[in-house]
Amino acid sequence: MIKFTILLTRKPSLTREEFVDHHRNRHAALFMSVPVVQQTVRRYVQQHAIDATLPGMPPTKYDGITELWFDDVDALARCFSDPVYLERIRPDEEAFLDLHACDFVVSTENPVA
Repeated sequence: MIKFTILLTRKPSLTREEFVDHHRNRHAALFMSVPVVQQTVRRYVQQHAIDATLPGMPPTKYDGITELWFDDVDALARCFSDPVYLERIRPDEEAFLDLHACDFVVSTENPVA
């Protein structure tokens, strides 16, 4: 199983609340409506940063995280290169994300505890 973790940065023009609302209430349903997503995504989790200051730690750089699980890297690539995904989802991502400030990791999980 492959995990695709996307570290999200909102558009500077959006408040944190507007970002969360869009990600949770618009983007999730739109993303899940795409056939290739339904075929390839095994699990989809959103996380949104909270206002928390931790001693000795710098402020967080990201506004949220999306975690997506796929059977393999080919399924991941198929999902994000699909023409319907690019036509429907990419413009929505550009509406609420600063795509150049986002980061991602493709990984496998190693549960420890």
